[in-house]
Amino acid sequence: MLVTNNNLDFFLIARSGQCFRMHAEGDTVFLRTGSRFLTIHDLGQGVLDLSCTEEEFPFWSHYLDLHGPYARAIRAIPPEDTYLLSCVSACRGLHLLRQDPFETLISFILSQRKSIPAIEQCVEKLCMLCGEADDSGYAFPTPQALAACTEKELRGCALGYRAPYVLETARLVCTSPLPPPNTRLSDEKLLSRLLAFPGVGIKVASCVLLFAYHRLGSAPVDVWIQRVIDRHYGGVNPFPALGPYAGLYQQYMFCHARLFEHPEGSG
Repeated sequence: MLVTNNNLDFFLIARSGQCFRMHAEGDTVFLRTGSRFLTIHDLGQGVLDLSCTEEEFPFWSHYLDLHGPYARAIRAIPPEDTYLLSCVSACRGLHLLRQDPFETLISFILSQRKSIPAIEQCVEKLCMLCGEADDSGYAFPTPQALAACTEKELRGCALGYRAPYVLETARLVCTSPLPPPNTRLSDEKLLSRLLAFPGVGIKVASCVLLFAYHRLGSAPVDVWIQRVIDRHYGGVNPFPALGPYAGLYQQYMFCHARLFEHPEGSG
């Protein structure tokens, strides 16, 4: 299915660190979420070829946030914040994916103290261990499939000390499912719910808020963003003053810092 969008850069999104089952090869991006698989071919001049049917397109349109408030958010940037404006200029094609809450929670639990390539390898091993297989690969495990694993099996996926966190989280979700993506819980109550899972601190919970629940005001602070805060904002966190799009702005800064300021450390 052909889609025209001149302000969407899937190659940038694939390198943005928000999704660990999306990668680019040549002029094609491969994306998997749950049991769904999509290829995206860049045909040039803003034309993208998505390997989905018209019936499947509403799901992918929502997942890829094709109608998100990006232009409005960019207009709302304080004109004096020249650093943020430069990040947006370099990373304008960025979108925030609307990911599955369980997949996002597990992925970011095991992301701690790992490089992005290492996280991607762990996620793939986890999918191969207990995800459903089809012709295009492996689905992300269901909570029930993951909960049925042993800690030893999870450690075999290079999860290390994160293995018991992942296992216990899956078991907890089996008995008390995560709120759906459209939950009306406040940011504070949703954050509290996420922080109750083992191995989940404020950074991981904030990532799940942003990448799964699309709470655009949630701005996770990791080592890359702390570096930005120290170097460009005098050590003062700018996000509390940046309003309802602070999390989106954080992603522009993260991508700019990782891909353009320090590309040698882009892992």
